[in-house]
Amino acid sequence: MSRRRGFTLIELLVVIAIIAVLIGLLLPAVQKVREAAARTQCQNNLKQVGIAMHAYHGAYGYFPPGYTSGAPSPNAEGTGPGWGWGAHLLPFMEQEPLYRQANLALDISHPSNAAVRTTSLKGYLCPSDAPRAPTFTAVADGGAAICEVAFANYVGLGGVYEVTDNPDVNTGVLLRNSRFRVADITDGTSGTLMVVERTSRRSPMTTWVGAVTNSVNPPVTPGYDDEGPPTLCLTNVGEPDEGRTPNNPLVHVEDAGSQHTGGVNALYSDGSVRFIRNTISPVTWSALGTRAGSEVVTDN
Repeated sequence: MSRRRGFTLIELLVVIAIIAVLIGLLLPAVQKVREAAARTQCQNNLKQVGIAMHAYHGAYGYFPPGYTSGAPSPNAEGTGPGWGWGAHLLPFMEQEPLYRQANLALDISHPSNAAVRTTSLKGYLCPSDAPRAPTFTAVADGGAAICEVAFANYVGLGGVYEVTDNPDVNTGVLLRNSRFRVADITDGTSGTLMVVERTSRRSPMTTWVGAVTNSVNPPVTPGYDDEGPPTLCLTNVGEPDEGRTPNNPLVHVEDAGSQHTGGVNALYSDGSVRFIRNTISPVTWSALGTRAGSEVVTDN
């Protein structure tokens, strides 16, 4: 009578080791495929934002404001209501019911707007990012809670200069109460940024809702000052000598950044979406933040 021969312990360990090596070889490839898919989905999200921007322009004759707020003088502190470009685009982002639910005449923080301002929207979220929660608490100077708002990954381009100090007088396409037309972008829509990414790790207080009145945006780098309400939904590219390129090591809370390898996705004013590498020249990066600066962009 013949006896079956089983695996010896050594043979079993060899098989397990081979399987472990194969998994180790395959895992990076799987991760690359997942990141490629996430990056593509992020680009698709921004493409839809671009379509919505131009649909809004077609309906009203101008692009939406970066956010809406009263102020006693140019670049002065805002008085609300604060609703941002993402909120104004809702009807063009297949979110008409949510838009109708919002009362844009009332401040973002008004209790009647609680359900709207805390609604997380996939179209404004990068799938490569992993925020701690779908919402965050907007806070006043000193840390007192104002209201909960939904997190998002995309911010409008206010221009070269700090949007906290220059919400009205700046070089970009999306400013406080702005109504810029395609014709106003004399640098060319294909060479002017409109919306870029921000990651939750560097910028945990980013939202599609808008600039929450009287809020501050605390820094993630010790020693930096608090930023103002505009930075919740807008960003700036900085002057060339500042080196504020995507994912820069300065880690300003309002700067562009992402979890994609090597750069960020960006929406241009013509509706195109392109991947901008971290290695972009600061001169070029700054030039992309002007609508009428007469710069010649050569390597975006």
